[in-house]
Amino acid sequence: MIAVDLEKQLTPGTIEYVIHKLVEERVDIKSFVDKLNNDETGRPAYDPKILLKIILLSYSRGIISSRKIEQACKENVIFMAISGGQCPDHSTIAGFITTMEDEVLPLFSNILLVCDELKLLGGTSFALDGLKLPSNTSKHWSGTHPELQKKKEKLHKKIANLIQKHHKLDRKGNEKEDNDQNTKEKKQLQRLRSKADKIEKWLKENNPKMGKQGKEVKSNITDNDSCKMSTSSGVIQGYNSQALVDEKHQIIVYPEAFGSGQDYSHIGPMIDGAKENMKTLGKAEKYFKGKILTADANYHSNENLQKCEDEKIDAYIPDVDFRKRDKRFDSQEKYKAEKVERYALKDFVYDKHRDCYICPMGKELTRKSSTAIQKGYRQYACQQKECEVCENKNQCIRMPKGRKKYLTIPVEEKRVSISKRMRDKIDTKQGREKYERRLAIVEPVFANIRARKRLDRFTLRSKIKVNIQWMLYCAVHNLEKIANYAAI
Repeated sequence: MIAVDLEKQLTPGTIEYVIHKLVEERVDIKSFVDKLNNDETGRPAYDPKILLKIILLSYSRGIISSRKIEQACKENVIFMAISGGQCPDHSTIAGFITTMEDEVLPLFSNILLVCDELKLLGGTSFALDGLKLPSNTSKHWSGTHPELQKKKEKLHKKIANLIQKHHKLDRKGNEKEDNDQNTKEKKQLQRLRSKADKIEKWLKENNPKMGKQGKEVKSNITDNDSCKMSTSSGVIQGYNSQALVDEKHQIIVYPEAFGSGQDYSHIGPMIDGAKENMKTLGKAEKYFKGKILTADANYHSNENLQKCEDEKIDAYIPDVDFRKRDKRFDSQEKYKAEKVERYALKDFVYDKHRDCYICPMGKELTRKSSTAIQKGYRQYACQQKECEVCENKNQCIRMPKGRKKYLTIPVEEKRVSISKRMRDKIDTKQGREKYERRLAIVEPVFANIRARKRLDRFTLRSKIKVNIQWMLYCAVHNLEKIANYAAI
């Protein structure tokens, strides 16, 4: 019953004011209107501007549940002001979010265009990183097809044991106890049968999920686009949310969620997506040429490094051992290199007439018939039974699980690999200085989204819907930067 002037609740300089201003004046909502316009068949739909403003404001406050968003529209004055006093129900809000597949990227690009016009983009240095978050599914529903088949068989065995137990109880005389026990057993049987039927149906309708190495990887019955990922908090079933961030004000230039825990192949799609975004801003095709890109050691792969070279990007992506080579970490035990005096090539004697090498212990390494593992190399190997009993095995074989000694001899000038060039680049003083800036660029972004905006898990399923949620949160992050650094 309190009289409230809703217009005065949206104070300039606040994120709610920025959301209201940009959605009303800058965001193209024609595609939203076309999708929601149902005036001919029923009640007129809510204005998509209202729904969009409500959702962006909710995410900025860390409210992700559609029911809690509905509640906020009824109780919170700021939500009442931005919605014009309207209160869409939770099903309308949830349906609006999950059907934004074609609209969410243009929405993000529109907000990024405003950032560019307000000079919030530096355009010289970028950092890439990922945030692994659980999805709306359980890791216990994961497995390869043989593993899921085995799980189904175990469930059938449990069902058979419960039925047998039920028959034994029937032969006893206490009718009241039997009825109570029977009710409990029936509910348990129903749950087990439901799980077994769910697995059986899924196995019939879905093929094995194959990884990049051509081997089957674990599928998930509830959300097959998600994957099991190792994190500092243990193994989760979820998505790896990537963000490419501009250095000047930590503006996200392109976000995308992937159902892959490893980052060995993420630079390609992230750079391609960012290039398309920059085209909508009127930037050149070669926008990232000569720009600095930093990423952590998880991105150090030939595929990622080759993409950076193809795009002429000045990348700084270290390998996993780069700190062991840094003298500043010599005092830290975990970065100290293992000091083992190993045999070098000069310790092996070459027999020209027999075309073989003799190791320091007198064992013979013969030339392999498939002479090259790479172009321009010959390979020699000792017999496994000789190496396994050798006293000096630790001085000779570098790999802990290595079974026998191999010698790789170059027959022409050794080619420097793309990985070696990056290692040499990172080991320079300039390379280490540029890489150290990565933390200040990208880590505050994830801290803001996860800690301040309280995104600790995705509430939707499938890559398409999770990507919508991730892009909306990244758009809210950019809107907050506009509110903090620009006078709107």
